[in-house]
Amino acid sequence: MRRCTGRCSLVFICALQVVTAVERQIFDFLGYQWAPILANFLHILMLILGLFGALQYRPRYLTAYAVWMVLWVSWNVFLVCFYLEVGGLSKDSDTLTFHASIHRSWWRENGPGCRVTPAEPPPGRATAGLAYISVPGCLLQYQHLEVIHSSTQLLIALVGFVYACYVISVFTEEEDSFDFIGGFDPYPTTYQVPQKPAHMQLQPMYTTK
Repeated sequence: MRRCTGRCSLVFICALQVVTAVERQIFDFLGYQWAPILANFLHILMLILGLFGALQYRPRYLTAYAVWMVLWVSWNVFLVCFYLEVGGLSKDSDTLTFHASIHRSWWRENGPGCRVTPAEPPPGRATAGLAYISVPGCLLQYQHLEVIHSSTQLLIALVGFVYACYVISVFTEEEDSFDFIGGFDPYPTTYQVPQKPAHMQLQPMYTTK
């Protein structure tokens, strides 16, 4: 019963994570944010591994999934700090694009209520190949939307880590108890192979001199 409850809950959490990861990957692709795109791709692979481990009773796969959840939580904490500009980080830097492009979050120009209008470039900035825009009227700023996405991923990952540890412990306990009763012994000590009855009874032989 414990195995079924924990395993079913973990499968549901992994499936939910896959849906949210795919949704996030789509919007990161639209914003050409290469670092999140790579992280999301690895995340989806590890979620598939976790699903397989939960469905096929593979504690090693679940251990790898649990370790990845720790790394995933750390990555999303970094994203929250990045968009809130904590610790000297700047949300306007090109860190998430590997400095290969000037693209930003897709929500920057497409958030709820946002209206994109041309704007004058800052003094002393080159305008070759670049278009300066203003995005007024947003009901929710793009950095807050990104923080909501990261916080959601963070919370689900914490729940997934807890359930993965629980399922691993249940699997381990059941394997230990099964081995204790002799489940892995090819011939338990209490089992005796019955001997076949002899079909021929030896009779004494008498010889005459």
